[in-house]
Amino acid sequence: MAKQIFINLAVKDLQKSTDFYTALGFKINPQFSDDTGKCMVWSEHIFVMILTHEKFASFTKKPIADTKSKIAGLFSLSAESVDEVNHIMSNGLKAGGIEPNEVRDYGFMVQRTIEDFDGHTWEVFFMDMSKFPTDQPTG
Repeated sequence: MAKQIFINLAVKDLQKSTDFYTALGFKINPQFSDDTGKCMVWSEHIFVMILTHEKFASFTKKPIADTKSKIAGLFSLSAESVDEVNHIMSNGLKAGGIEPNEVRDYGFMVQRTIEDFDGHTWEVFFMDMSKFPTDQPTG
């Protein structure tokens, strides 16, 4: 079996969050979804489990972080072009996400940030390795 990653996020409104992540381009895997959580598929090996607070709390003894006021992690999604970055962001903003930062263009990488309803922060980026600076200083 290939290695996979499952990111688990606590959400207050499962349907609203499902609609948001679907707008970003995630697909729902019904096999791992029910009325307490949805398995949102980004790619063959990358999954985001959006779980009600009650369901999420059943996996840990720690309190759930208030990610609207504190950062708990930065998650990044790669895109195949700047146009795809902008398309993903446009759909996410229409679905109710917020863009807390301006677009960042590093020459070889364009990056935009979107937050979901619970404050989970996603960096959507396109990286063109042919433009990556090769003249790095040596120490």
